[in-house]
Amino acid sequence: MLNVVVLTGRLTADPELKTTESGVSLCYFSIAVERRYRSGEDRIADFINITAWRSSAEFVSKYFKKGQMIAIEGSIQTRRYQDKEGKNRTAFEVVANNVQFADFGKRDNNSSADVSVDGEDPLQTFQNSLPDFSQLVDSDDDVPF
Repeated sequence: MLNVVVLTGRLTADPELKTTESGVSLCYFSIAVERRYRSGEDRIADFINITAWRSSAEFVSKYFKKGQMIAIEGSIQTRRYQDKEGKNRTAFEVVANNVQFADFGKRDNNSSADVSVDGEDPLQTFQNSLPDFSQLVDSDDDVPF
């Protein structure tokens, strides 16, 4: 089975760094991801909750602000819980494994997109980190649909 999601979107609020009781860094944030649309249609965005842990959480809280573009590779996870009225609920979120800058067209003095990561192009680093899905299927004959 494969559970990989790749998203680019804009942060809906400034990320806030928290620490668990055991001292592990944690950052919850949300991004707005535009859906494809046709000319003349209204743009629609989905709001996706993201969780980043450890160094990724610290990276996001240090370099990203509300409205900035961010690229995320991670996996979808679900949590079941009871709300205040006792109703069973399910929450969906993306747990980030890799977080990168995505504001490449916007470069000004206040933009964190000017920050390079280890002297490398963040977009190229992100693209190089994505899995090679072509290796999962040997031929079209193996595809079940």
